[in-house]
Amino acid sequence: MAAATHLHTSPNPKTPTPSPPLWFSPLTGIYTSKHPSLHLPTDPNLDAVSALFSHIHTIHDPASSASAAAFVDSSTGFTIAYAELQITVRSIAAGIHHDLGLRQGDVVSLVLPNSLYFPLLLLSLISLGAVVTTINPSSTLGEIKKQVSECNVSVAFTSRESVEKLASLGVTVIRVPESFDLDSIRIENYPKFYSIVRGGFGSVPKPLVKQDDVAAIMYSSGTTGASKGVMLTHRNLIASMELFVRFEASQYEYPGSRNVYLAALPLCHIYGLSLFVMGLLSVGSTVVVMRRFDVSDAVDAIGKFKITHFPVVPPMLMALTKKARGVCGDEAFRSLKQVSSGAAPLSRKFIEDFLGALPHVDLIQGYGMTESTAVGTRGFNSQKVRKYSSVGLLAPNTQARVVDWSSGSFLPPGNRGELWLQGPGVMKGYLNNPEATEMTIIEKSWLRTGDIAYFDEDGYLFIVDRMKEIIKYKGFQIAPADLEAVLVSHPLIIDAAVTAAPNEECGEIPVAFVVRRQETTLTEQDVINYVAAQVAPYRKVRKVVMVSSIPKSPTGKILRKELKRILTNCVSSRL
Repeated sequence: MAAATHLHTSPNPKTPTPSPPLWFSPLTGIYTSKHPSLHLPTDPNLDAVSALFSHIHTIHDPASSASAAAFVDSSTGFTIAYAELQITVRSIAAGIHHDLGLRQGDVVSLVLPNSLYFPLLLLSLISLGAVVTTINPSSTLGEIKKQVSECNVSVAFTSRESVEKLASLGVTVIRVPESFDLDSIRIENYPKFYSIVRGGFGSVPKPLVKQDDVAAIMYSSGTTGASKGVMLTHRNLIASMELFVRFEASQYEYPGSRNVYLAALPLCHIYGLSLFVMGLLSVGSTVVVMRRFDVSDAVDAIGKFKITHFPVVPPMLMALTKKARGVCGDEAFRSLKQVSSGAAPLSRKFIEDFLGALPHVDLIQGYGMTESTAVGTRGFNSQKVRKYSSVGLLAPNTQARVVDWSSGSFLPPGNRGELWLQGPGVMKGYLNNPEATEMTIIEKSWLRTGDIAYFDEDGYLFIVDRMKEIIKYKGFQIAPADLEAVLVSHPLIIDAAVTAAPNEECGEIPVAFVVRRQETTLTEQDVINYVAAQVAPYRKVRKVVMVSSIPKSPTGKILRKELKRILTNCVSSRL
């Protein structure tokens, strides 16, 4: 990209030039949050868990609110009260320290579906100064091996279905029960886990954990290329907690402790982790955890637990809308106040259908990245302003630039360019990848998002396209480079490329373009099956197009726009 230059304007002397808004500087090209800046903790020796519990103590006095629920299991109703949360986290941390001998900086993997064990383990581990890396339990052995190797994982907590995968990688594997009930765990079924949670080790000396220490390594495809480990510090997690959740809660006319959230998003992804595992606890909300999303179960949970807020991704919103249309009356959704959508933009049709089905529910969108610890923007509707297509206003303490991708100049409101973000949520960098870090973090602090966006005259941000090549399937990120590596490993495939095709239900689906060896009987279904056997279900190739060659630039870069043109022609020829 060309070096960024200041934007110069030449006003017409005959036409009065309107003054730029206070939240945009024409000289620097910087957009500033319209929300007041917040004071963030300055103690360099503050860890994220201590910051979290300091907030909880100010909200929930154990003597007066012993029954206030922090987490609830949606299937069993089992509850962890705020009064017992810190005691439980400290006890598990002591068990981990005593049984596993983890040292500060050791990397531990959580390969778990949603459950109440997930937040307890994560909080316990990072309170010890360990670094947590999360892995989707549907990942294949190859995908798990890559992450375990790159992060130098020493211990993994996992459920039954992933035990054998992890055991083959030479790491200490601790099997975690499927259902949550600390009192019913039997030593003969879960010997290692039983010892950790039931050993009665008391407390452990607290290590000195600094805000700048790495707390988590979350995997993301970033702006381009294969998936990379995003190093998030305790400072990043604290910023996410303060700016992503606590600020939003301050906008309500009632305390956050009255809100009940349904956690159906994967806790192993930054959206779910930053919101449900830490952020909402800091404002005293109740989090009802679903093991996996099922729209019928979700509707039942909304009615049973009086859910007020439901964060989703677009496919979940579509399923909820269809279900709401089929339910007689709105009694099942009476408690629901807000649905927030992220991970991918909502289409106008999705928005209109939802508002028609549930007109009493506030619908907002938000924007964030793994690289920004989910901090970016948040939708904000009022009686005067309702911009459902926007991802909202910049979070407090957050700045942005919109940059012309050809000239590098900074663009004013109403102009489309690449979005850059700056703020305390921006990652430390990519794990063992200084080159990718330097390409993504510009001028030491500006995060290049790879998304094409613009701000309107009111300071609301709109995401319109992506410069990056990432495919977003049901909110999951899929790197084309990862699938291309799998494809070319097939002995009958000479070359391959992957791009996205729009899909109403899933957002986007991966489409593979394959050059096969001559005189072979390799079929499209053969290719789909081959990839499916090596990747997680959500990363499967959904369509295959056989081509004679992959369009590439003189430098060898795949021309994905040409792939999309080929795909469009294939669809048109069948009409």
